[in-house]
Order: sequence, then C-alpha cells, then structure tokens
Amino acid sequence: MIYSNVKEVENWMDAMPEDVRKSYTRFKRMTEVLTKEPEPKVGQTPKEVIWTKNKAKLYRYQPTVPKTNKIPVLMVYALINKPYILDLSPGNSLIEHLTNQGHDVYLLDWGTPGYEDRHMKLDDFILDYIPRAVKKVLQTSAAKEITMFGYCMGGTMTAIFTALHPELPIRNLVLMTSPFDFSDAGLYTNWLDKRYFNLDKVVDTLGMVPHDMIDFGNKLLNPIANFYGPYISLADRADNENFVSNWMLMQKWLHDGIPFPGEAYRQWIGEFYQENKLINDELYVRGRKVELSDIKANLLNIAGKYDNIATPNQVEPLNDKVSSKNKEFHLMETGHVSVVTGRRAVNGTYPLIDKWLVKNSQ
Repeated sequence: MIYSNVKEVENWMDAMPEDVRKSYTRFKRMTEVLTKEPEPKVGQTPKEVIWTKNKAKLYRYQPTVPKTNKIPVLMVYALINKPYILDLSPGNSLIEHLTNQGHDVYLLDWGTPGYEDRHMKLDDFILDYIPRAVKKVLQTSAAKEITMFGYCMGGTMTAIFTALHPELPIRNLVLMTSPFDFSDAGLYTNWLDKRYFNLDKVVDTLGMVPHDMIDFGNKLLNPIANFYGPYISLADRADNENFVSNWMLMQKWLHDGIPFPGEAYRQWIGEFYQENKLINDELYVRGRKVELSDIKANLLNIAGKYDNIATPNQVEPLNDKVSSKNKEFHLMETGHVSVVTGRRAVNGTYPLIDKWLVKNSQ
C-alpha cells in the first residue's frame, strides 16, 4: 500500500494498537533528529578571550561572577576533538559548575591546526604555549599560585609541564582520565606495535593525521556499541526529549574533531605507546629529561572504571611516581567521556573536583 502524504499515514496509524503508534512516533522523531534538527548550541558559559598564540586561545569564564576561591584553575585539553566537552551545555558543564561555585576558571583551547602546523611537536605545546598561558592567568587573576587541570592527553601534557617547571607556583594538579603507563594500553598496544604499525610512513605521508582516522581507531575498541549503539539507543528513546537533546550534543562533539599535527603524533605514538618512555623516566622534551618525581603539587588523579581509552591501570601509576605529600586517586563509575558529561559526571565528578579544590586552595 502506498500513501500519498504523511497525513494519510498518520490517520492510518491512529487506528493501530498503542505499541505500534508509539513505535511510529519514535521512528518519526528519530528521522527528524537525523535529517532536520539544527546542530545544538555548545560552550554557552560566558567567557572572554584574554590571550592568543597561533590558533590557540586562552579563555576566562564568567569574568563578571565573583571569584570566592583565590586559586585560579587553568584547564588544558587534548590535541584531538574540541574542548567544549568541558562546557557542553547548561546544567551539563564542568566549567559552568566550577564557575558557579566561585572558581576562577580558564581554558587553553588549541584551536584547529592547519597543514602549516604539521611540524609542531609536543615540545612546542608544552614549553611554548602552556607556560605563557600560565603567566597570563596569574597576571589576570592577580593570584600567587595556580591550579593546573588536564583532561585525557591534555592531562599527560600538563603533568609533563608541571614536572619540567618546579619553579612555578603550581599549587594543585587535577588530572582526569590521563594515561601515564603505556605498558598495557589494551588493544592499542597490539594495533600500534612498531613491528606492524609503520608510524613514520603514516606521518610522512599524511603530514596532518586526520581526526577520522583516530576516531575510527577509538570506535574499534568496542565496534558494535560505538558504531551502532548510539542509533539503536536513539530509535529506542526518541520519544524522550531530554535524551534526544543529550544525544545530539554528544554526537556533535564526537564528530567535531580536529587533525593531529604530524610531528606531535609521531612523538605521542612512538615515545609513549610504543616505547613507554614517560613512566620510565626516559622521556626528553626539547633536550630536558622529564621525571614525574619532580611533581610536588597537591594531586587529584581521576580514572574511569569503564574507560577503554585511558584505562585505570594507565592512569593510577602516576601516584606512585610523584613526590606530592597530598595525593589522591579516585576511580569513578564512568567511561572516558561520561566522566565529564552526563548524570554520573554532574552528580559525582563535578562535586568531587569542586570540594577537592576548595579544600586545597585555602
């Protein structure tokens, strides 16, 4: 039977059993979400740009809100995806939560690199960008100390920066799902084995490693759930507008990736995943040896129990390396992304970080 218009279909559906009508309603809503709905707004917490370098921007959030906690927080994200996962939407934003609690929050956004940035190394980000951002935060806030916050690869880079700068007034170090020990990185260990993965050929051929390549690898860690799961969930819960809203936000972020500068990628895969230099005190950044034992700042180290990108066994070893007298490790009932967004993050991760910062910023 062929229907000439939607109205006839819906008139026919009115005569169907309730479960059939509900299935049709969900299917219709899912189709609208996938074909008609505009992209959701992200990163809505008010902010201002206070410093730039190349593509990077340094943001200060809610500059007009009274800052009751005297130690500013500088957030550093990874070189893949975009950092608005930390400020996804009102009510689902770590940055919004912390600023509303009186913290003076800043974010170093790396921006979107172009082909001209293919020769940038981790050394450049760690020794040129982060130090200047720290200096600007201290100047802007008129504070004498700072809290460094790193998420994912950004946390690994932040810890390296902290280890290389014991002279800086870094009071607190908060790290979230950041890998340090790469001796067992799950499937990545097999996929990136230097006997089979020709790292130099990849970098020399591509220059900039495309986000789709990295995203595809991440999804292969759990292919059925990652490739098909989101759409099955949408089909099943498309009549729940709160779910639909969050689904659209996550899909926007997951598909809104950025390319990885080739030389930084060569270091990240070669010196971390393939040779595991960091945890073994064998890593050098621009000729300077990185020893995590040089870190003395108060440490809050967070891992996700179900994280298969930065597994807990990769995250926790940092606590045994640092010289911090005050150090904590927390294993959250989350994955790599749900540690920072969603119900468990709002009810668990956000209050944990806020209370720890207040306690260690007096």
